[in-house]
Amino acid sequence: METGNPHDTGTAGPERPAEATATTGTTAGPAATTEVVEPVVPSGAPSAPGAEPKWIALPPGLLKVRRLMLVVWLGLLTLAAGLVPGLLAGPRWAAFALPPLALLAWGWVMLERNWRSWRYAERSDDLLISRGVLWRRETIVPYGRMQLVEVTSGPVERHFGLASVQLHTAAAATDATIPGLVPAEAERLRDRLTELGEARSAGL
Repeated sequence: METGNPHDTGTAGPERPAEATATTGTTAGPAATTEVVEPVVPSGAPSAPGAEPKWIALPPGLLKVRRLMLVVWLGLLTLAAGLVPGLLAGPRWAAFALPPLALLAWGWVMLERNWRSWRYAERSDDLLISRGVLWRRETIVPYGRMQLVEVTSGPVERHFGLASVQLHTAAAATDATIPGLVPAEAERLRDRLTELGEARSAGL
């Protein structure tokens, strides 16, 4: 029984190494591919220079607190404006409750828009804070100018588990506040900004 390559058409002989030949057109073999690996930026790390800022929004707890305060104050005003005139002068005078009620509905919507407008971004050299609905305002706080970063929390904020970060710089015009943060994020931001401020002021 003979064995051999069915594609052999000549006589058997020693195999010769394949010779490289120059060809024009497409090349044989799989195409070379290059895998691009993007660097992973950890959460909370400052953005690289020239990159788009990574905005961080405020937690929804701040919106809940502000809406609650709106309902308490304007709700009492609505009751007083409608109940007192209605009892003293007649039911028609209860219409005085409509203006504060309309103000309550308008404020309910505007508080959400204002809350959504608040955001901040940690960049390589400074902190960027943006807020405002009708008038947009952006504050840039350089790390090297920070003199004091503190976390504050009033009675209402403590009750709802919120805190604010206050930034004090050499120029009063660049002082800023980030309200309505959860305590863990407020403390992380305070420690991070303090560390970056000390490094920039030391010229590192």
